[in-house]
Amino acid sequence: MLRIDQEKCTACGICEGSCAFGAIAVQGEYAVVNEQCRLCGSCVENCPSGALSLDKVESHPQEDLSAYHGIMVFAECRHGILAPVTHELLGIGRKLADQRGAGLAVVVLGEGLDRYAPALIASGADTVLLVQHKALAQFQEDIYARLLARIIRERKPEVVLAGATAIGCSVVPYVATLLGTGLTADCTGLSIREEDGLLLQTRPAFGGNIMATIECPNTRPQMATVRPKVMTPAEPDPSRKGEVLQIVPTDDEVQSAATVLESVQSAGDQVNIQEVEALVAGGRGLGSEKGFALLRELADELNASVAASRAAVDAGWIPYPHQVGQTGKTVCPKLYVACGISGAVQHTVGMQSSKVVVAINRDPEAPIFNVASYGLVGDLYEIIPELTRQLREAKQ
Repeated sequence: MLRIDQEKCTACGICEGSCAFGAIAVQGEYAVVNEQCRLCGSCVENCPSGALSLDKVESHPQEDLSAYHGIMVFAECRHGILAPVTHELLGIGRKLADQRGAGLAVVVLGEGLDRYAPALIASGADTVLLVQHKALAQFQEDIYARLLARIIRERKPEVVLAGATAIGCSVVPYVATLLGTGLTADCTGLSIREEDGLLLQTRPAFGGNIMATIECPNTRPQMATVRPKVMTPAEPDPSRKGEVLQIVPTDDEVQSAATVLESVQSAGDQVNIQEVEALVAGGRGLGSEKGFALLRELADELNASVAASRAAVDAGWIPYPHQVGQTGKTVCPKLYVACGISGAVQHTVGMQSSKVVVAINRDPEAPIFNVASYGLVGDLYEIIPELTRQLREAKQ
């Protein structure tokens, strides 16, 4: 927390000028800070009167870190279906486990999920921990967190991985708090440092302008949520052998402070741009919501789904589940058609792994052309209808 000593503050304004986030400003006789503060400390360093300070967070190292061994993955299930990110986590988890000479375990919470055990072992797991109960059929944050925390305390994994999904980002911070350990959210890269075996957790920071590598040296387990579609799933090996353990929750562990009355899938939940082979995406260059009607026609001919940049979503032209980029979803389709998208790094970080990228933009200097396989310079309102017409004719 940034603290301001009002008695020392001279309202000189140096802190306001040095803040890159507009988080501090002089109001009246002293400076005030708002919610944009990132605790970077630049204002503290530049304050000539010493009126600014950052609270220090005391570290409480655990006594025996060597007691923790192995990698653990939280396998997310929604509506009884295993989330695809689970296999991506097993892919990177297997690599980390091999580097550490350790085992890879996967935890599955739900009801009637035995059928997934063989596929999880084939994808790299050595141990499948099945926690099944009728109370786990619906996701409830407090129940899931207590059970995960219990399993982690008992098995003491060195690393715990989960998907940076709605469920993962809800329950995993809860677990980290219960365990008193650190957590790095929304990682796009994971590796092991050879000299000390520490997990290096890489994630975008400051709006995607820099990549930060974070480590957790004093507590275990080292916990991270991983952005979907950035890790490559391991090639399944049906011949792999592993063990399946059933963990029975106690009556107290499945008691919740909340009651789920009904679970409803909204129309937005049906939009899963991360699992399709082709995407047609629109950005600010469309000019208005009407531009997405053109994109949908093209998408229909390509058997594709429609996606968007943050600018289009912020303008209210299309709902958030369609957003690609740093603050949206990471996608990896075989074909990505970017229409009226400039190609800022915050967007390209979410689609640059696409197999083929076709960019349509009237600006020949647009950064999107730097990541495009094919580029079309011109008015998208002329190009897209022509592409749609030719595709339709070719099909006929």
